[in-house]
Amino acid sequence: MFSEDELERYSRQILVKDIGVKGQKALKNAKVLVVGAGGLGSPVLMYLAGAGVGTIGIIDADRVDVSNLHRQILYQTEDIGKEKALRASAVLEAKNPHTKTIVYPFRLTAENICDVIGEYDFIVDGVDNFSTKFLINDACVLMKKPFSHAGVVGLHGQLFTYVPEKSPCYRCFFEEIPPAGTAPNCSVAGVAGPMVGIIGSFQALEAVKYITGAGELLLGKLLVVDGLNMKIRTVSFPKRETCAVCGENGSITEITNKDGRYDEKNACG
Repeated sequence: MFSEDELERYSRQILVKDIGVKGQKALKNAKVLVVGAGGLGSPVLMYLAGAGVGTIGIIDADRVDVSNLHRQILYQTEDIGKEKALRASAVLEAKNPHTKTIVYPFRLTAENICDVIGEYDFIVDGVDNFSTKFLINDACVLMKKPFSHAGVVGLHGQLFTYVPEKSPCYRCFFEEIPPAGTAPNCSVAGVAGPMVGIIGSFQALEAVKYITGAGELLLGKLLVVDGLNMKIRTVSFPKRETCAVCGENGSITEITNKDGRYDEKNACG
């Protein structure tokens, strides 16, 4: 089941009573897709590979820019100009040769998302773009895929987890894509490197918990982290019966730009 190297590599994690050998086996057999290999995606990818997730998908169309380096810990100065997805894959496989990576160096769109996410057990939303977040949500709800949402601006971050038929979705909380310019992202308001590290680590933990069955997930609960004042709170939110995608009479029944208003722009990450 495990090689000697794997047993030694994961020994401290296997000792965790809520994970154990059974949980470690589940991680080895799991397939997780991380959308965005940037600020959030970097710690998620590193910790999932370290934890022993057997297959990790990496989707990102960007190349490494010098402005990424203060927060995107996967990359070094020498990586400037390289494709993020390919570079991230090389880093992960060097970190853990027992982890297989699948690279998607292109944009996630309404046309390709169902094909991309279909084979994965869990999806991680690591993007900084509302349209892509709604796209991920809608596809996951319709295809019954669990996912972790997160967002960070400045010194503040938030996250929650969605599990089909067990929790409200992203549209239950945010409902519609905000008009352009009304909700700043990191390219407008900036972002502190350690904040994406904190929130991304929480996302990786949620993925590990989902796969292993350990603990309680953030279902119907938005975890809000105020890094400026070092405060953490949890905001509960219910499933909205009139939700356009997970409500009983939802109007979104397939993934199209017309229904969901996905503009397919690159995420900042």
